[in-house]
Amino acid sequence: MGGWSMFVTCCVWAILLLALFGDSLASAPEFDPYKVLGVSKHASQDEIKKVYKKLVREWHPDKNKSPGAEDMFIKITKSYEILSNEERRSNYDRFGQMDENQNFARAPQGFRHFHDSFYFDESFFHFPRTSGDFTDSKHHLHYNQYISEVLPDSFKRPYLIKITSEWCFTCIHIEPVWKDTVLELEPLGVGIGVVDIGYERQLANHLGAHRTPSILGLINGKVTFFHYAVVREHLRQFVESLLPQKLVEKVTDNSYLEFLNSWHEENKPRVLMFDVASNIPLLYKLTAFAFKDYVQFGYVDMGLTETSKVVQRFNINTYAPTMLLFKENTDKPADVIQARGMKKQIIDEFVSNNRFLLVPRLVNQKFFDELCPVKQFHRRRKYCVLLVTGEGEQFVSVNEAFFDFASSNTKEVVRFAYVYQKQQQPLCDTLLKKEDTTPPQVILLERRSATGRVLYRTVTDGWNGSDDDKHRLHEQLEILQRDPSYLTHDAMLPELNNEFASMFLIQWINAAYDYLAQFYFDLLYSNWREMMPVLSLIFSALFILFGTVIIQAFSDAGEEKPAKQKATDPPKTAESSPGQESTSSRPPKKNFVEVTELTDITYMSNLVRLKPGHINVVLILTDASKQVLLRKFAKEVYSFSGSQTLHYSFLNVDKHSQWMDSLMESAPDARPSDYLDEEEDTTSDKSDYTGHVLALNGHKKYFCIFRPVFTGEEAECGRWSDEDAAKAGPSRASRSRSSSRQKATTLEIHHKLDRLGLWMERLMEGTLPRHYVPAWPSLDTITPQK
Repeated sequence: MGGWSMFVTCCVWAILLLALFGDSLASAPEFDPYKVLGVSKHASQDEIKKVYKKLVREWHPDKNKSPGAEDMFIKITKSYEILSNEERRSNYDRFGQMDENQNFARAPQGFRHFHDSFYFDESFFHFPRTSGDFTDSKHHLHYNQYISEVLPDSFKRPYLIKITSEWCFTCIHIEPVWKDTVLELEPLGVGIGVVDIGYERQLANHLGAHRTPSILGLINGKVTFFHYAVVREHLRQFVESLLPQKLVEKVTDNSYLEFLNSWHEENKPRVLMFDVASNIPLLYKLTAFAFKDYVQFGYVDMGLTETSKVVQRFNINTYAPTMLLFKENTDKPADVIQARGMKKQIIDEFVSNNRFLLVPRLVNQKFFDELCPVKQFHRRRKYCVLLVTGEGEQFVSVNEAFFDFASSNTKEVVRFAYVYQKQQQPLCDTLLKKEDTTPPQVILLERRSATGRVLYRTVTDGWNGSDDDKHRLHEQLEILQRDPSYLTHDAMLPELNNEFASMFLIQWINAAYDYLAQFYFDLLYSNWREMMPVLSLIFSALFILFGTVIIQAFSDAGEEKPAKQKATDPPKTAESSPGQESTSSRPPKKNFVEVTELTDITYMSNLVRLKPGHINVVLILTDASKQVLLRKFAKEVYSFSGSQTLHYSFLNVDKHSQWMDSLMESAPDARPSDYLDEEEDTTSDKSDYTGHVLALNGHKKYFCIFRPVFTGEEAECGRWSDEDAAKAGPSRASRSRSSSRQKATTLEIHHKLDRLGLWMERLMEGTLPRHYVPAWPSLDTITPQK
């Protein structure tokens, strides 16, 4: 037993030593990605990508039939996967490992060898690493690759993208279905992508994928999630549902002529696809989507009796799929292909070579760039023959003659096109302004830069479509091909208008419909992580709206209470005794006005230390006029008592006669303009301030003054405040003041405050003159009673 225990102990120690120091004993990686690609360790991503493309073309198994081509191709692909991803490249540089399915920055090398020595890998448990499979490795997507390549390409073909991760058991379960789907859809033109959420977290977040496995579709830059059972047929239907509905039009005996003759309105060639299938094959739909901007597709089901005439009309062989391409001539196809096994490459080449009409109309800048490309120094010159014409009936014969000329002059270096002057007015004005000519005109031009610079020349004597015009145009084209300097004019062309662009309102409606449809789809399948921001915004808006309605309802209810009081009930006036603390800083009640007396005790709190932004409205009175003026004052300011920044007080000049004089001396601009004249005439009389009202801002040290108004017999005297005195002038003000003093004893005292309400409105508006004082006068001295 002792020998066996010693043997087991030695084995355990040997295993531990192997695990801890296995780096020195482990063999080197099976190949070096830098050596495979032939780049240095400091090579940039552009250099790596350039070398990779070159090696892939050289060692692709379909082109290189040598025995080791396939293995070398796999090594090249694996090397590029490592070096093109910054994280995997960093792991390799630091740890020398090529297995991208393990994060070696977190796991020491020794434990990995210990792991491998006991076969603790997925194959031991029959859990193959899906992300390491070659069929997935060539479809791995990186964030930069997605943004620069996949996203723009989604406007030409749909993408099916799988989100996976390591040790995802559900991912392993759907792997056979995924492989079969990829083998079926990729040859048809569907883009395939695989995102490992462990290494491409940024891309997964960008796509909105937060769990594995997830399958999503990408088309026209829009991401749509797959929410059904992962079955091959469901995935195929999902890809078909991503495509627009009316890509391919079903054509019968009754509609084929209308379909072919509509080439003029849409400015596109027409392709008729003949096959025996009730549903349009996915291959045709994908081709139609790829060329949707150039060609209009129609499908004829040869198994229907409603299509027998069109099949006989074009003598179609019913035993093999057939494609006919029509341009301006709808009686005879411009090109035909027929094969039992239609391949995508054959169809794409067939459509691409015929994607323009013989004489297309320039409807946008994209068409112009492709029909009349910019001159390249290493390529042969290409010229564009442009007919500037109109849409009326008088231009029909001219346009047909130009088409006939183009049909008989199909040269590679010359492209024919036409524009409608009304549709492309800026372009036509630029080309015709030097010659001062009107359509129809034929212009020979060559584009020299992508910014719009062209060399051009107008064909002499215009274009009427006669034989002489055709002969003259032919001669000038011959001269141009021999001598490029024949183009004598130079111009900068503006960008062409997009004639097929939909109205802004239609674009907005379509965008809103897509957004609402996506919102409903996400809500239906409880994609709450993505829906939370939208739901939060909606509930926040509803909460704010509900709160506003409730506050407004309570506010309206509070304002209705004073209106229900009887008009005969005068507002109550609360007087505070001289020794009572001021409570004017509190919001006044709705059913009375609170007026406090300004004394030496309340003076500091009601004026000197008044809160910023608050104003104390002070009524000047005497013992004799106290009751009458207070009642009138409360009535005039009652409508303003709801403001929390206004406070109301009164000052008895019989007790503090010197305070008003000190205030007026501190602010000379507050005195009326006739003050000096009055001072000379009545030096023995004291100023009468009864009925004056002051608006005192204790914080900013300024006041506004209201002077009494005499109504009744002297209503024409109006209100005498600071602004009225300034407008009237010295003489008139003096006479009015004198008249007022002479008859003051005959008038009712309460009439002095008749227009206080108008003055209060101007006070609230901030339009009254302000008189500033350096400091407020003290109120310590009480005038003795006589």
